[in-house]
Amino acid sequence: MRYLKIKSISLLASASMVVSMMAVGQGEVIEYGYRILNTYPHNINAFTQGLIYHEGYLYEGTGKNGLSSLSKINLENGEVLMTKRLNRRYFGEGIEVVDNKIYQLTWQSNMVFVWDKINFEQLGTHYNPTEGWGLAYDGKQLILSDGTSSLRFLDPESFSIQRQVMVTFNGNPLSSINELEYINGEIWANIWQTDIIVRINPDTGVVTSFVDLTGLSDETQLGSNEAVLNGIAWDAQAGRLFLTGKHWANIFEIEVFLR
Repeated sequence: MRYLKIKSISLLASASMVVSMMAVGQGEVIEYGYRILNTYPHNINAFTQGLIYHEGYLYEGTGKNGLSSLSKINLENGEVLMTKRLNRRYFGEGIEVVDNKIYQLTWQSNMVFVWDKINFEQLGTHYNPTEGWGLAYDGKQLILSDGTSSLRFLDPESFSIQRQVMVTFNGNPLSSINELEYINGEIWANIWQTDIIVRINPDTGVVTSFVDLTGLSDETQLGSNEAVLNGIAWDAQAGRLFLTGKHWANIFEIEVFLR
């Protein structure tokens, strides 16, 4: 999510959590592997913070001060059809579509932008009291991650907190929850600076399974030392799952399978 030197947990802690996930094996938490179905171009300069597939197009929110943006993209060829650059004071984060609106978080500015989905004109803003990392939508409420183990469920109109859950893995809080996607009644979440996506029960916060994506980054060109897995998009109509990373040269359509 952010620069390596200002991450909220150490790399050692992240690595330890991945090791404990792998060690679960056939225990209570189910492990999935993956296979690549299709590969698409992606802007290697994009510091991907949020990714959505909506009505036949990709929408991507990117980060870094002075480079943060919102874009509408043709999946097949990577053509940028429309883009909105944020003021350089803002570090863009996760995005989500609700009806005719696109919500875009900022990292530490407590600002949430609301854009018109059709033309990217600004419709309003909201205040977010926490850091902004990832954003998803379950059909009724927005779901926000802030880098901790908490997920907040928000009213889209007022952005007020309706409830929150703590994400746990084998009974232990799991932090560094990053980009989010709501898929078939589950919250899928990147764990920052790992090759792991966890699948979370939205009612309890319990991680019921995870996808080990080790090796996926080897299948693309990486544009920097910050080129970590981040970006989950779900095509609900066709049942397609897309993944990418910050400064990755490709987007991958994958399917997951039980190990």
